[in-house]
Amino acid sequence: MSVSSLSFTPPKLQTLQTFTTKPTTAATLKACSSHQSTPSINKKQIFQVGVGILAASIVSSAPLNADATRIEYYATTAEPTCEFNYVHSGLGYCDLAVGSGEEAPYNQLVNIHYTARFADGIVFDSSYKRGRALTMRLGMGKVIKGLDQGILGGEGVPPMLVGGKRKLQIPPHLAYGPEPAGCFSGDCNIPGNATLVYDIKFVDIYSGNRK
Repeated sequence: MSVSSLSFTPPKLQTLQTFTTKPTTAATLKACSSHQSTPSINKKQIFQVGVGILAASIVSSAPLNADATRIEYYATTAEPTCEFNYVHSGLGYCDLAVGSGEEAPYNQLVNIHYTARFADGIVFDSSYKRGRALTMRLGMGKVIKGLDQGILGGEGVPPMLVGGKRKLQIPPHLAYGPEPAGCFSGDCNIPGNATLVYDIKFVDIYSGNRK
């Protein structure tokens, strides 16, 4: 599976200048309204300014790690936890919902939704961010080995069924190995020897498969 490669340079935050607004008296409002060249300020404008200042203060108070090489670009609700079953290859799997449809087919296109995390829970990719399921071919080396085995089944792993939800813990040798991945302009989103955790939802079998 191709992993989104995003490079991100944290923007330099401008120092928010604070100021004190003098209370506006009724006389002052009346005087201002007598000059046509002075624009009036309504409650909506005051509210918008207040929201902008609040947002700026939140951003300025958020800690930034200048040494971070990974970015959590899309937060998604985590699936419930479950206890992994480990097979000989080192792959861990557990079913959150078994499903009731067809088995995942070999060398066919399927549609899945997924959220991919590092072992510490940080999200690095998700189909939900793009708003549509990913169409992928199984069993032909088009995705990392851990996904092929985790969805198709084999070596002690049962095949997924349409409608099923499964959590996979994929060790480095079944993922991207010792080399960094998802690299762009020298920045890599996935470090070498990373253990990855995928939440998989098997949506359906792609309707455009050849019969």
